[in-house]
Amino acid sequence: MKSYFLPYVFVIAILSGCTNSPTNEANQTSGGEEKISPTGPNVIVILTDDQGYADVASWGSTDMVTPNMDKLNNSGMKFPNFYANCPVCSPTRAALLTGRYQEFVGVPGVIRTHASNSWGFFDPDAVTLADKFKEGGYTTAIIGKWHLGLESPNTPNERGFDFFHGYLGDMMDDYYTHRRHDINYMRKNKEEIDPEGHATDLFSQWASDYIAEKAETKEPFFLYLAYNAPHFPVQPPKEWEEKVMSREKGIREKRGKLVAFIEHLDAGIGKVMETLNSSGLAENTIIVFTSDNGGLLKDEANNGKLRDGKQSVYEGGLRVPTCIVWPGNVNPGTSSEYKALSMDLYPTLLEACGVEIDHAIEGKSFLPILKGEELSDQGRPLFFSRREGGTNYGGLTIQAVQLDGWKLLQNSPFGPQELYNLNVDPYEENNLIDQEKTKYKELNKLLMAHLQKAGQVPWQKPEIQ
Repeated sequence: MKSYFLPYVFVIAILSGCTNSPTNEANQTSGGEEKISPTGPNVIVILTDDQGYADVASWGSTDMVTPNMDKLNNSGMKFPNFYANCPVCSPTRAALLTGRYQEFVGVPGVIRTHASNSWGFFDPDAVTLADKFKEGGYTTAIIGKWHLGLESPNTPNERGFDFFHGYLGDMMDDYYTHRRHDINYMRKNKEEIDPEGHATDLFSQWASDYIAEKAETKEPFFLYLAYNAPHFPVQPPKEWEEKVMSREKGIREKRGKLVAFIEHLDAGIGKVMETLNSSGLAENTIIVFTSDNGGLLKDEANNGKLRDGKQSVYEGGLRVPTCIVWPGNVNPGTSSEYKALSMDLYPTLLEACGVEIDHAIEGKSFLPILKGEELSDQGRPLFFSRREGGTNYGGLTIQAVQLDGWKLLQNSPFGPQELYNLNVDPYEENNLIDQEKTKYKELNKLLMAHLQKAGQVPWQKPEIQ
């Protein structure tokens, strides 16, 4: 296989040639209208679903072979302290695409098919990453999982994406039939489609096709490639499962299935990266690779030594493998301890590509880190929350706040608060809430103010009058 380019593992790769300052130029079209001509890089954001912190070979897995993720990871800057905004799907996606805390754009919980079990309504006025890139003269596309609305006004083509080829819903009940509750959510733009094949293979092929097309048209693009895998049901192609079970002697069947599922995903990413390389676009493209939350423990995901996993506001539910690649700008094989959230990708990518932000967001650009400059995360509180139904949540929230290594959390609406000093206790083993009363009160005050602000934002679909 040809050597492709940029780094990328749970990564962001930015093309060389980007600058901090706006780089868009205005040209006159034949009709007299101004058309923006970006001089910055193309951008690809790759988001996997429920991938564990250590479920990549280069992030600690010893039973997994992921050469394509590893190559990206080793080609860019690794962020061991990168956090998903939420331990479940929809909220993190809302944060990534708006640069805002998910509660502030109406997505405190998972958006689902049935209203009685849906905990969010994506604010139609929120400005998406696709909106901003379009303003900057880019063509925009989403391939794969949307999960921020099933109908107007919250379909991808109405939220800034010129092209949508993928899945509207939350999860697939089967990766080959692509149904959820017997409903077909596969779309090409607004058209319902019913393609044959494993969803991971389809999304990889569609992304490759899109990149090849853009190479022909030479249009600068922003591509959001959001896989369903490795979200359950863990369903690798049979030949991939057989290969893992044969290679990894003594591996448990459930773990073997997940390993095969991720290795199959890795191959799909490799296909996309090879297309990017062969098209001649690799050196002028930003790639982001990250996950929407930690791995699910009941599927035997590997979150390393971190506590717990998906659905939890302990570290295992929130920290995700992330790396940023930027040929000619980010030194390969580097690492930063800087703490960033999914929503910080929004301003970082836009600043890197010279697209200005003219509205309020909570996300903070960490572009200086990519350029080898100093940037401190001290003094910035990071908030995490999730609203959910059922008897375990009762429509209430779980939440956490982290400040300078101290973390206050409540992992059940009906459970106690807990306080940890991650600087000396990164695996959350020693609850200090009874010993550190002053720190507890400080963090609790911050968290209550955040929850009050979030409570002012509607998150249910408004009634049609």
